[in-house]
Amino acid sequence: MSKAPISGQTAHNLNQIRAAFLDYFGRHTHTIVPSSALVPRNDPTLMFTNAGMVQFKNVFTGQETRSYSRAATSQKCVRAGGKHNDLDNVGYTARHLTFFEMLGNFSFGDYFKEGAIELAWNLITREFALPVSRLWVTVYAEDDEAHALWKKIAGLPDERIIRISTSDNFWSMGDTGPCGPCSEIFFDHGPKIAGGPPGGADADGDRFVEIWNLVFMQYDQQSRGVRVPLPRPSIDTGMGLERLGAVLAGAHDVFSTDILRALIEAAAELTGGDPDGAHASSYRVIADHLRSSGFLIADGVTPSNEGRGYVLRRIMRRAMRHAEMLGAREPVLWRLARTLTGQMGGHYQELTRALPLIEETLKLEEQRFRTTLERGLKLLEDELVKLPVNMALPGDVAFKLYDTYGFPLDLTQDALRPRGVGVDTAGFDTAMARQKAEARAAWAGSGETADGAIWFTVRDKTGATEFLGYENEQAEALIAAIIVNGKEAPMAGAGTEAQIVLNQTPFYAESGGQLGDTGVLSLAEGGAGVTVTDTQKRLGDLHVHMGVVMNGNIRVGDVVAARVDTVRRTAIRANHSATHLLHAALRNVLGAHVTQKGSQVGPERLRFDFAHPKPLSGSELAAVEGQVNAIIRQNEAVSTHLMSPDDAIGFGAMALFGEKYGDEVRVLSMGLSDNDMGSGSAAYSIELCGGTHARRTGDIAVFHIISESAVASGVRRIEALTGEGAWRYLGARDQQLREAAQALRTAPEELTSRLVALLDERKKLERELGEARKRLAVSGASQSGAVEEKQSVELAGGVKLMARSIEGVAPKDLRGLIDAGKKSLGSGVVVFITVNDGKGAIAAGVTGDLTDRLSAVELVRVGAAVMGGSGGGGRPDMAQAGGPDGAQAGDALEAIRRYLSGSGAN
Repeated sequence: MSKAPISGQTAHNLNQIRAAFLDYFGRHTHTIVPSSALVPRNDPTLMFTNAGMVQFKNVFTGQETRSYSRAATSQKCVRAGGKHNDLDNVGYTARHLTFFEMLGNFSFGDYFKEGAIELAWNLITREFALPVSRLWVTVYAEDDEAHALWKKIAGLPDERIIRISTSDNFWSMGDTGPCGPCSEIFFDHGPKIAGGPPGGADADGDRFVEIWNLVFMQYDQQSRGVRVPLPRPSIDTGMGLERLGAVLAGAHDVFSTDILRALIEAAAELTGGDPDGAHASSYRVIADHLRSSGFLIADGVTPSNEGRGYVLRRIMRRAMRHAEMLGAREPVLWRLARTLTGQMGGHYQELTRALPLIEETLKLEEQRFRTTLERGLKLLEDELVKLPVNMALPGDVAFKLYDTYGFPLDLTQDALRPRGVGVDTAGFDTAMARQKAEARAAWAGSGETADGAIWFTVRDKTGATEFLGYENEQAEALIAAIIVNGKEAPMAGAGTEAQIVLNQTPFYAESGGQLGDTGVLSLAEGGAGVTVTDTQKRLGDLHVHMGVVMNGNIRVGDVVAARVDTVRRTAIRANHSATHLLHAALRNVLGAHVTQKGSQVGPERLRFDFAHPKPLSGSELAAVEGQVNAIIRQNEAVSTHLMSPDDAIGFGAMALFGEKYGDEVRVLSMGLSDNDMGSGSAAYSIELCGGTHARRTGDIAVFHIISESAVASGVRRIEALTGEGAWRYLGARDQQLREAAQALRTAPEELTSRLVALLDERKKLERELGEARKRLAVSGASQSGAVEEKQSVELAGGVKLMARSIEGVAPKDLRGLIDAGKKSLGSGVVVFITVNDGKGAIAAGVTGDLTDRLSAVELVRVGAAVMGGSGGGGRPDMAQAGGPDGAQAGDALEAIRRYLSGSGAN
């Protein structure tokens, strides 16, 4: 059942147009698929997602299957880097944008040309009520089938079905792979706008605007000149939402559409300017670039000097430069983020979720840029005064602006364009190369190992690695370099240990105590595979994947599917987030003097070193563990902010030990504070950290401390478990508890009292046994219990001697036996030897009336020497010694008898 055409005051409402498009295809049994992220996971050749078909690429090639054969999307797209770059045109034309939405419908082996043409024609002429008289179409010159279908379905005359013989109307995914002819739909704005029909000499004008491109994927390009029909022909279409919105509003300018107009007017209100006046192009730049910046930040891109982050920084700073030209003296863009979210956050909820991060990132970048902009522009003005007429700005000056003031080269070029001054780009490149050479020379003198030099060469070729791992655990990537045995190699075969650099990766490289990821790299089309055993950083921003090629061959330039070991990564993330909560809990329980002194976060457990002068008591450990688990149970989202280090510290963030921070840092906030926990911040834990973390505190599941020990003077170490590891550990402990209770024939809850009773009973029995042994040893009782006085006491050298070897007595109990023996004798010498584990322990005692003639110290030395010992310690009336050969106990006693009978007793 068809709905009423969209018209009237809603005709230019982009949100309603998007909804009507998706509703139309939903009614025609298409699955409505959410937009994919702007950072493509399945096409490493793309800087950003630039078309609706990107997320379906592997479906078209047959590498992936979906549960549906028809789909429709509104895909967010950015064209501001790489081979698709509209950045320089934005603001100066009626239709160019860096960010736009592409409406599309897709058929994966379902309907083909006739179905696609009929669906498109009915939508634009019936649902959107575009006048047929204003519509033109193009077909590929050789596509007679499409030409005939347009005549049949649309009833268009031949002169409005234009055959195009160039590649403009033949689409291909690459040098090989799916391809096919296109058919484009154009809207004629009328003779009041300059320009001619497509295919003609005036086609570049704005009168005829392409609003929809239908791609008929029907061939497989196998090699140059070899093209065969696909077994399941497919459809891929793309229609720019903003262009369609302008057409439905009766305008040819995309900036007149409601969303962009709202952003333009909000910017004009903040700067006090006329949105349609002399600086209209600047307001257009701000509106467009704000959308690109906001969506890129929401999808995890942060400004940097490399790769996607550099493109984002260029976009942001170009908009900020235009805000400065409009007279803004304070940061403006971040104040527009809420307007952007209000306009587009209903459909793209990631904007709403990321609003704080978008505002912080824009504000920080604009603050930093403004502090350098004035000085940079002054340097530029000073150089222009000295510059001869018709001469380009020297490259070393442009490089200084880039290196010292953060001016991207294109921003310098943009500032000079109104003056008709160019830039010596070759000189800029020379200055850049010179700086890299100086960095290499500085490294060579730093004492690093010689094989590290290879990474300077690699980085010069590959640039920094784009890290995708905050949001993704798998992605496609290009092999940028292969290192084997410390040297670059074009390929590596099965069994080879290799270090692999990718242009982008979801693998986290070891840093800040977090271990590097492991996983698998495999050729996207199957075949070779690499087991990644570790990921390390080189030169700060190269992620190097250490691994072994398991089968086949890998080559530089191959596209691989990079898949992180998700189970391991999940465990590491939980442990890493737990260290943040542990740090906060330790400070709450022990005091603000607690600071981190190191950590190691792996999949099995976490280790956390911290400053504290003494061991933690049981109650302190219980309090720390209890706080951490309380925050885990809150199950609050872990939030990320981007700030300058100074702002982050002012925000309450803790900097991690040993971590190096750049101009911008990630700030992780976890949990809600509780007054009883002693935290004054709204968040329980706030720390600077570049690692990967749990999405919510509840993902940690449980936290359990397994040990607390000393590492060094004033430094303690806690080792702990989380998640599955903690459950296994606690489960094993619980099983041991049940088994112990069963062995003692009691309930687990009664085990402690039962053990206390048994220990008390054992102590009593040990005391009684010890007393009995003493009595037996002193009395010299036989096995029958009878006492033989002549065996228990003898005369040696004229003094009474009680000397014997005894069993079952610990060396520490000999002193008590000596005292009992001396008391029994009244006057004389007592010697006992006990043997344990083959070693002999000897003790001797001399009554007080004999100590002027005999020394217990000398007696034990005589006996110990026979058992292989030496020395002895004590007093004249009591001494102990030992020897390793207890088997000589009898001979030791005999030696003492001889000593007493000889001159030593006189």
